[in-house]
Amino acid sequence: MKILVATEKPFAPVAVKGIRDVVEAAGHELVLLEKGTKDDLKSAVADVEGLIVRSDKIDKEVFDCAPKLKVVVRAGAGYDNIDLAEATAKGVCVMNTPGQNSNAVAELVFGMLVMACRNYYNGTSGTELKDKTIGIHAYGQVGRNVARIAHGFGMNVVAFDPFVSAEVMEADDVTPVGSVEELYEKSLIVSLHIPANDATRKSVVKSLVERLPKNGILVNTARKEVIDEDSLMEALAERSDLRYLADVKPDAADVMKERFGDRVFFTLKKMGAQTAEANIKAGIAAAEQVVAYLKDGWNKFQVNK
Repeated sequence: MKILVATEKPFAPVAVKGIRDVVEAAGHELVLLEKGTKDDLKSAVADVEGLIVRSDKIDKEVFDCAPKLKVVVRAGAGYDNIDLAEATAKGVCVMNTPGQNSNAVAELVFGMLVMACRNYYNGTSGTELKDKTIGIHAYGQVGRNVARIAHGFGMNVVAFDPFVSAEVMEADDVTPVGSVEELYEKSLIVSLHIPANDATRKSVVKSLVERLPKNGILVNTARKEVIDEDSLMEALAERSDLRYLADVKPDAADVMKERFGDRVFFTLKKMGAQTAEANIKAGIAAAEQVVAYLKDGWNKFQVNK
């Protein structure tokens, strides 16, 4: 069987080697498409049974060109770049690789925080993270790594996630709160880790952000779609003490920078998973999952059930 790795943002060579070793050891053929166009992708999927992608869009057009396709694995946690309804209609299993990029994303949260709290190292006096309260909005794999690192900084950690029990949070020395409003009210810093879906798109609005205490900071390493950008800008305009840091460049990034200067910061592209370690782990995990599915239908991380 053929397994295609199609990546607009290519894996590191060592990750590609690891993927190839897994695929070929299982007796399959590996096909590599790096930095290809949409037409290149549509041609490449024509005769493959397995597909590994990163942030590449796998939509109806692509599925229509892939009659043999059985499984798609997104090397990473988020999977909003894949049309799940179309995959289900075509009988294709879609999986992600949860946890493989989690530490890398969590470390970036603190990289941005330290930089902002030290005024971008401009020579002026900044603030420390020790004894401050950080609120984790969604306590999944990334959120748990954020909590672990926050404890290393000597921070107080609270979290809100209606799908995670209080006992799980308390076992990690994290204080659960009963509502998202309470999370923002109690946290000087809120770190966003919610997925982008029908329930969460544009759910982070002015009325929520303005609950942050004085000098509050909102950090987004999740998805830009969860932010109501117009509403956020209203909050930033009315509260000159608020800051917004994001690994997901907003649509209104230029306007925000012009209006709010150093109170906002955005990475040039989504960089949460851009470490050598995460790149390798996610790629190899994706290869192992594709191989396991093609062998005996293993689908532990299927997201389109």
